[in-house]
Amino acid sequence: MVLPLYERKAEFFRTLGHPVRIRVLELLGDGPMTVRDLLADVDIEASSLSQQLSVLRRAGIVTSRRDGSAVIYALAGPDVADLMRAARRFLTEMLAGQAELLESLRGDGVDADDQPSVRR
Repeated sequence: MVLPLYERKAEFFRTLGHPVRIRVLELLGDGPMTVRDLLADVDIEASSLSQQLSVLRRAGIVTSRRDGSAVIYALAGPDVADLMRAARRFLTEMLAGQAELLESLRGDGVDADDQPSVRR
């Protein structure tokens, strides 16, 4: 049975749906890294990082290779880094819009704790 593209996309985004995986992908966007280097930048146990890297590798999002005793991980392609940059731009713009709205609300002179007055 062939899955529709939208279901494959949903599965892809579910794979990305973990903060450690996102952080790893951001770090690998700067180039290949050893597990030791990733551990220095991601504040989790080695076994947890290994588990998250395995998920990304099985999904085909990252690749790994041995160099002596070190395992080096890299993004499977430049599109992954592009996706991480696009997500950052989207969130930055969304948060900037929310900040502008908050500033606008604060500028109206009405505090969040103020209740609207009822005129009689």
